[in-house]
Amino acid sequence: MATSGTYTFDLDLADVMEEAFERAGRELRSGYDYKTARRSLNLLMLEWQNRGLNLWTVRNTTQALTAGTTAYSLGADVLDIVEASIRTDSGSVTSQFDQSTTRISVSDYSQLSNKLTQSKPLQFYVEKKPTGITIHLWPSPDSQETYTFAYYYMQRIEDAGNPASNKMDVPARFLPSLVSGLAYQLSMKFPEAGARAQLLKADYEEQFTIAADSDRTKASLFISPGGYQF
Repeated sequence: MATSGTYTFDLDLADVMEEAFERAGRELRSGYDYKTARRSLNLLMLEWQNRGLNLWTVRNTTQALTAGTTAYSLGADVLDIVEASIRTDSGSVTSQFDQSTTRISVSDYSQLSNKLTQSKPLQFYVEKKPTGITIHLWPSPDSQETYTFAYYYMQRIEDAGNPASNKMDVPARFLPSLVSGLAYQLSMKFPEAGARAQLLKADYEEQFTIAADSDRTKASLFISPGGYQF
């Protein structure tokens, strides 16, 4: 039996939109159809980011720390911090060392009596602004060592962009969910597609759940009992 021998199936924006319009019982015909579908795609990506951790968007990078400086603004593409540590002797094969840090709430940070205390940072608070994320470290870095804030973060999904030949910033395994989600969004815009809205919504939620479950980490989880007193 002959097979293609390829593993490269993907959809560009035009393909995604055409499939979604067809599922909504319409045809992609005009420039406005393309414009409104692109807008819905961008909103859909924001919704996915609000749903939680998308593993394909996790990146790692570092932020150099300056003695006495508590707050640091991160890149505009940083959506949230996943894990973080304080690194000393960065780049040294023999002595580079990462110490885990604890993320605290705004309430915990506000109750710190002296936010200017200088030492090796042990905790951080994430301030989410409309323009991006700022981290606040405690204690404030001292001058005894050169510290680096090494962190894994959830990166914002790229915008759809203008050319119809663009591809969405999602892995192929999420394409069924992407098409289903856009079809549902379109069904809410056009009265003649309204009768399909509930069916399309159910299909979208099912496809997203399947994709999200396949995207979860496969690392082993070990739970040890002990220590609890009643």
